[in-house]
Amino acid sequence: MGFFPSLPDKTNLADVFTAYPAGVEHLLAYHDVILRGPSPLSIAERELIAAQVSGLNRCRFCANAHQNYAEAYGIGEDAFDGLMVDTDAPTIPEKMKPILDYTEKLTLTPHAVGQADADAVFAAGWDERALHDAAVVCALFNFMNRVIHGAGVDTHDDLYAQRNRLTRKRSLERRRADNERHIGAKHYTQYGKQLGIVE
Repeated sequence: MGFFPSLPDKTNLADVFTAYPAGVEHLLAYHDVILRGPSPLSIAERELIAAQVSGLNRCRFCANAHQNYAEAYGIGEDAFDGLMVDTDAPTIPEKMKPILDYTEKLTLTPHAVGQADADAVFAAGWDERALHDAAVVCALFNFMNRVIHGAGVDTHDDLYAQRNRLTRKRSLERRRADNERHIGAKHYTQYGKQLGIVE
């Protein structure tokens, strides 16, 4: 149930953004840069981090939405079975394990992140830009999760379950091809235009 009496009981993030649009245009543009801009991390890998961070924060709205996006870009649905429990699970893409260990620690115990955590990411073949981008995606969703929790946004479980069913009808190969095709896409800015917040 939403916390703001002026908004619907089953509050959506769109309701919050529309009611309080200050800064939202810039926030959505930043989402596009961080999640759809060029990066050593694929769109799918960045969305996987977003889903993981949101799950760790028990933000089901964001976890639902970004699991759907991660799957839409080719992460297999089985990857989410162990994501919140064990980042070493065999369902997690091998090269992502040290990054997910890093973003888990950065979410739950940020003061404890150290050089060994960064070195594990480098040892897996990632460069400094990948580490930076993982940290920024992690930070963005720790921020967004608190916006969602603070407004009492609904989980919208049914909506995202339906979207996942539709996503899974497309082959993984087709979904993975979108990682390259959608680099530079203005996905989040377009969302703002649909809401009437962005011109």
